[in-house]
Amino acid sequence: MNSRLPVLAFVILLTLPLCAREKTDVIVMTNGDHLTCAIKALNEGTLYISLDYVVGTISLQWSKVDRIESKQLFIVKTEDGAVYSGTLKTANTPAGRPVEIQVLEITAKPTVIERERIIQMGQTSEKFWQRFNGTVNSGINYSKGNDAVQYNFNSQVEYLRERWSVEGNYNSTLASSTGASPSARNQLVLEGIHLLRWNNWFYSGLASFLQSSEQNIRLQTTAGGGIGRYLKNTNHVSITVLVGFAGQNTNYKQSKFPVNTQNVGAAMLASEVKLFHFDKTNLTVTSVLLPAMSQPGRLEFTTNASYYIKIVSNLDWNISFYGNWDNQPRQVFRATTTAPALG
Repeated sequence: MNSRLPVLAFVILLTLPLCAREKTDVIVMTNGDHLTCAIKALNEGTLYISLDYVVGTISLQWSKVDRIESKQLFIVKTEDGAVYSGTLKTANTPAGRPVEIQVLEITAKPTVIERERIIQMGQTSEKFWQRFNGTVNSGINYSKGNDAVQYNFNSQVEYLRERWSVEGNYNSTLASSTGASPSARNQLVLEGIHLLRWNNWFYSGLASFLQSSEQNIRLQTTAGGGIGRYLKNTNHVSITVLVGFAGQNTNYKQSKFPVNTQNVGAAMLASEVKLFHFDKTNLTVTSVLLPAMSQPGRLEFTTNASYYIKIVSNLDWNISFYGNWDNQPRQVFRATTTAPALG
């Protein structure tokens, strides 16, 4: 298996910050709990913090936060697309009124925002390396009956600024079982987004690198860009669409056919749908449709989906799925490749 993508993904992960800041932020929950911590981020209705006496990151329900104070610089985004940068402090509001957060910007007057309107917060800094954020997840499934093994690895790193961000995602799936050939799929996706002056509008660039033994693809490189919009962006739902153009180069493994490389220019239609509820469920579906312009009538469709649901207190269910369809593939290869993963 070609190792270039895993090596590149490993290099990206090395950019994660090597040291944590002091835990001097203050959070008070609606039940009166008082926490001195380091606020990491707010995303999908969940506030992530770390404590001196706890290993790892703790997740808090954002709607249950009553007061918040931090001298750390944050980039704050609201559901209407507005973006602010500054330190955080809870405004004094009369009893019974919604909780309001002050964003204390360095060069402007404080901005007061209702807590429920804030959908995303990310740490930022005047120091370059401290602007990076990232996650790593992995899992393995084994079935003794047919010696089936499936391994999944996912990683993400983001560099966040007030009006733009750059993100890298790496996904790898390896599977083998008795009586079947081992299969491997590796994909690295790099994406940059810049917000336009119209709220919730943005332009974006995308580069994707795919290896798939199921389709005999040594390396498929896709690059493109376009204009997109957040159709809905709240603490429970996020729906994004993008329209643009893309080019694709596919290098197949050696076969009896003389042509091992294909180049395609295509229009690009992309979407991402996220549904989430704190500690209950999380659904993410991303899809890309590429109608070929250089080969009229050819369509390629790629999708990645993951779903999590908490059934009872200590029992939850995870399922992930990826698929890649091509209605005009090389005849020696399969037209589709799909793979579910349960956990």
